[in-house]
Amino acid sequence: MPQHVRDIMTSAPVTVEPQTSVEAVARQMRDQNIGAVLVAEGDKLRGLVSDRDLVVRAVADGSDTKKTTVGSVCSSDLVTVGPDEDLKRAAQVMREHSVRRVPVVDGGQAVGVVSLGDLAMEKDPGSALGDISAAKSNR
Repeated sequence: MPQHVRDIMTSAPVTVEPQTSVEAVARQMRDQNIGAVLVAEGDKLRGLVSDRDLVVRAVADGSDTKKTTVGSVCSSDLVTVGPDEDLKRAAQVMREHSVRRVPVVDGGQAVGVVSLGDLAMEKDPGSALGDISAAKSNR
């Protein structure tokens, strides 16, 4: 049974530059069937943007999604975990900071993302969240 973040994280996360448009990021999310991307300048992690962030911080405000940059709508006050951290620690970080996804950083480099759904599928696969997270996409 997996015990560490590296065992359940999504590796090779999608990363975009802060100046990427909201529209372009939304297309990437759609095309790759993902709900979040990391925002980085070179090797420096700057933030995480979720599909919800795009809707709440850009679309709902009437922003021009072709001109609004992902850097202006991403969550930049990041909490991270390491790949060798215990799954309980990842859950604790999510709980303490009220987040659903956490970047996984190793040696200053983003190497993955661990989500609440990942934890649910591993720790409680029979739960509603575990079931939903494991289900095939309906898109």
